[in-house]
Amino acid sequence: MRRWLALAVLLFPAAAQAEPQQMVAAAHPLAVEAGLDVLKRGGSAIDAAVAVQMMLGVAEPQASGVGGGGFLLYYDGATRGITVYDGRETAPAGATPGMFLDAGGKPLPFFDAVVSGMSVGVPGAVALLELAHKEHGRLPWADLFGASIATARDGFAVSPRLAAWLQTIRMFRDEPAARATYFNADGSPKKPGDRVVNPALADTMQRIATEGARVLQEGPIAEEMVARVRGHKRPGTLALSDLAAYRPIKREPVCGPYRIWIVCGMPPPSSGGIAILQMLGLLEPFDLGRDKPDDPRALHLIAEAGRLAFADRGQYVADPAFVPVPTQALIAPAYIAERRKLIAEDRVMDPPGGAVAPGYVEHGTSHMTIVDRDGNAVAFTTTIEAPFGAQMMVGGFILNNELTDFTPFPEQDGKPVANRVEPGKRPRSSMSPTIVLDRERRLVLALGSAGGQRIIGDTFQALLGMLDWNLSPQAALDLPRVANMNGSTELEDKGALPAQADALRKLGHQVQVRRHEGGLTAIRRSGDGWEGGADPRRDGVAKGE
Repeated sequence: MRRWLALAVLLFPAAAQAEPQQMVAAAHPLAVEAGLDVLKRGGSAIDAAVAVQMMLGVAEPQASGVGGGGFLLYYDGATRGITVYDGRETAPAGATPGMFLDAGGKPLPFFDAVVSGMSVGVPGAVALLELAHKEHGRLPWADLFGASIATARDGFAVSPRLAAWLQTIRMFRDEPAARATYFNADGSPKKPGDRVVNPALADTMQRIATEGARVLQEGPIAEEMVARVRGHKRPGTLALSDLAAYRPIKREPVCGPYRIWIVCGMPPPSSGGIAILQMLGLLEPFDLGRDKPDDPRALHLIAEAGRLAFADRGQYVADPAFVPVPTQALIAPAYIAERRKLIAEDRVMDPPGGAVAPGYVEHGTSHMTIVDRDGNAVAFTTTIEAPFGAQMMVGGFILNNELTDFTPFPEQDGKPVANRVEPGKRPRSSMSPTIVLDRERRLVLALGSAGGQRIIGDTFQALLGMLDWNLSPQAALDLPRVANMNGSTELEDKGALPAQADALRKLGHQVQVRRHEGGLTAIRRSGDGWEGGADPRRDGVAKGE
């Protein structure tokens, strides 16, 4: 205990020099600058989040935008309370449990399901931000869009990451608006440094700045969204009534103790908060602080904890409006202690049951972390699901394909699957915006990640890096990754991790050494201010003043 108390002192030392008093960490430098500009003008963390989200939709269109959704945790520096905003997309009223199955009852090929009208959910990101801004904004809503509107209209330089995705997802050029915006006249994708202008998106954001989220719920843009979804060769059922009926939801965070801290995350329909608290609780007695991050023992234990968390995720977690999720039971100390008995340091556990997570990697997500001068903080994960979503553009933005996050099979062994498709339902997610407090509920750090189902493991390992190994945010985000989603154990092909594959195989792991996408951002208290980090696997930065 003395060691953990000493570590807590390190998190709140007397500052030797002036530390940044406010900070933004996000996946693109233009987004970070837009957020910082808002903070410098006296805006709140929520104000900055609006500006960052809008700029990400311009400069990182493959990963987020006004056509998607997200989850946001807001920490109030005055009350020390946390508010959760759920802007997850919903299935339209015409959705059916078997809509992602073919005539023979088998799942459609995954990318056929993605690039379809069926995959498009009712977007919620803008409605989420509008609600959060009404409750915690300082600057006028319309004053938060200037940088993104100007950048969309005047143009920006294509980043290496955007160029790589344009090169990879060549079918995106079959969308006429995408071809005109992101590809050259001969159909070749724009390269790093080439200019992109998107006047249609500038016009859409100007309307949102003036009229608010209702621009996406009624009127010409909403009508065009419905027409595109219903007119697709694999049509969906999205209706104007679905768009008009959408509302973001305020929820309570799921919180639990870890050593001397309180860790708070996203409740269902996200599985992230439950899974991370389970994994922390499972491994707390093993004292990972005495290991190095790439020691075989640490890698083995992290993988085993992930195996158990994902088994429970697949069996129990879905939209709580449709399925009774035993959230508190899953993070109860007695339950975690019982599950911990399955973990041995010298061998892999027997299969714990539950579904094995699909092996595909999701790339259409981004995460921002923001702290303002008053100590208010935002951890916001925003998504369109796949790179370029459903590959349909309306008003300069890309429609999401979030409904492919539902389980395609409506039943298993004659019983309804928790995450089956149902009208009005929000698909289960792995997005894991996370806030850590001390026992006086002072903010210690905030973080989150992109990366589909690998978000959970990435966020968990970053927490271990900062809390157990006392790494800086950037060093914690730089760590090579290990993941187990109740299947094989994945080792990132980076640093010393591949050399540990044989040691893990001797314990019984089926090991895959693979490239890892990442997408973390984090901000941690440092002295009287803040220090941050952004995942080196993406284009992001952390910057304060």
